[in-house]
Amino acid sequence: YPTWKRTLARRARESQMKRFCRAQAIQRRLEEIEVTFRELEQQGIKLEKLLRDENESPGDQQTQWTNQLLYLVQKKNNLMTEESDLMIAVQELKLEEQQCQLDEKLRSYMNKEDTLKTPEDEKAEQEILKQLVEVVNKRNVLIQLQEEKRLSEL
Repeated sequence: YPTWKRTLARRARESQMKRFCRAQAIQRRLEEIEVTFRELEQQGIKLEKLLRDENESPGDQQTQWTNQLLYLVQKKNNLMTEESDLMIAVQELKLEEQQCQLDEKLRSYMNKEDTLKTPEDEKAEQEILKQLVEVVNKRNVLIQLQEEKRLSEL
């Protein structure tokens, strides 16, 4: 088994493990965001009830509750932005995984001697190449989307 093949296999396993770890971290963060959403929702409901029920309370108290409510809305918006970024990252990870699998298949066809390739092999190689280009284009669209989003936030 040639050294370069072992190296490629090891690198593929390492990159797969990195993607898996990133996916787990993203999943954990999405779950944390969901819990925080629920907490913010509960706090917001309490503040809205206080604002509606306490018409006789001093103006300072109502201003304070309104400010707290606005702060909660701001936190929720920030979390929604982060959640959106994480969902894009999930899509990017899926496409990255797809690209690695297609790369591996394409490499197996390309390593085959041209004289040994059947017309079906050549057709499959072209199809895999076409799929690979599609995946790369989709990843490019996601990267452009992230860049536009980042620029709009600035």
